[in-house]
This record gives sequence, C-alpha cells and structure tokens, in this order.
Amino acid sequence: MPQLSLHSPIGDLTVSEEEGEIVSLDCGWGRDQISTPLLLRAKTALQDYFDGAALPADLPLNPGGSAYRQRVWQALRQIPAGQTRSYLEMARIAGGSPRSVGGANAANPIAIFIPCHRVVATTGIGGYSFADGAATKEKLLALERGGKI
Repeated sequence: MPQLSLHSPIGDLTVSEEEGEIVSLDCGWGRDQISTPLLLRAKTALQDYFDGAALPADLPLNPGGSAYRQRVWQALRQIPAGQTRSYLEMARIAGGSPRSVGGANAANPIAIFIPCHRVVATTGIGGYSFADGAATKEKLLALERGGKI
C-alpha cells in the first residue's frame, strides 16, 4: 500500500492510498515512502490546511467501516470548517445515539479529511482519538477559525 509522510504542527503524519483512494491518515512516519499523484495531492492539501487553507472536497476517500459508520463519516464531511456540531446533533442527522456517533468518530481512519474534530460534547470539547487527543482537537478547531497552531 503506497504511503507518504509529512511533518506537521501536530506531529508526523502518514497518508495511505489503496486503489486510487485515500484509506487512512495515521500519526507517525511511515516506513515506506511512495509518491503517487494522489498522495502528493493529499500531502500538499494537508500542508496547505496547516497554513490556513480549506481542505479539498474532491479527494477520493475510502474509509473502511460499517454502513452506519459510513453514514456518520459522510455527515461529518458536511460540517463547514470552523464550525462544530454536538454528538447529539450528529446522531439526529446520521441516526443512532451520541455514544454511537462517538464510536464512529473514534474509528475514523482518515481524521482531518473526515473532520471528526468538528464534533463536540454539549458540555465542552469532548474526546478525540487522533494525535494528542483533545489538545489536538482544540488546535485544529482554532486553526479553522483563523488561528495558528
């Protein structure tokens, strides 16, 4: 599986591709570095994102997961950058419960591109299963609201 890594303000990240689609974004530096046109585009998109640009909506993403998780992840992609929704709001959109939305978010294999960081608890920031957890979630939300990391 082709992978390409980059340095970012939240640590090293590795994007993976399978059959012409992005299938994961992981923390850390991947062992094998293969530059495909799609991975180069995804890497540039992330670098631009960390410089304050919007992520492209047309990157081919293929997160593996159940039909329910796919519904949640599709709904996440509809949340505009810089905005948030509660787990309860997302459950009303995608079905299920706030807890099941949280489970889908925790299983999201393509964080940032599928912006699970835009879902917050009704009582505060909530959890985050990527990078350094809630601290990274707060940084990403601040970045999307015009701040810097």
